[in-house]
Amino acid sequence: MNLVLIGYRGTGKSTVAELLATRLGWRAVSTDAQIVEKAQKKIPDIVSGEGWEHFRDLETEVCLALKEQDCLVIDSGGGIILRPENMEALKPNGLVFWLTATVSTITRRIEDDTQRPALTAGKTFVEEIQEVLTERTPKYQAVADHTIATDDLSPEEIASHILTIARPPR
Repeated sequence: MNLVLIGYRGTGKSTVAELLATRLGWRAVSTDAQIVEKAQKKIPDIVSGEGWEHFRDLETEVCLALKEQDCLVIDSGGGIILRPENMEALKPNGLVFWLTATVSTITRRIEDDTQRPALTAGKTFVEEIQEVLTERTPKYQAVADHTIATDDLSPEEIASHILTIARPPR
């Protein structure tokens, strides 16, 4: 069994994944970090050099490689739900938690992040977040086993909530 964290950037996936992995004695795996390792390039360089489609291809390769592994806490990139095959690979052996936050919380949390290129052209930062969330929300809802609003919770509280629901073997 794995725990799979999905959601937009800034919802707490990376921090919570590390906390969960520590508490469970499991391994935390970031799909974005796996992509960077595989490509030997930072995400903005992958996207600017080869485009988003290539990035998504690498993301799918990473999901397929994680498919048969066990006792992982998977911190997925925000767009992992854009390709059905990604969640088809991760969901059979994973309990999927959708971490959510309001646009204002996400904006506050990621406004200084320079490691991700823009997802939409010609939009303000807040407009981009709103637009992408509008597009992705039904996809997150479709694959999530559980949803946790992270706005007013600490990472420790989120991790505890997930463990209460999941009750994974240690």
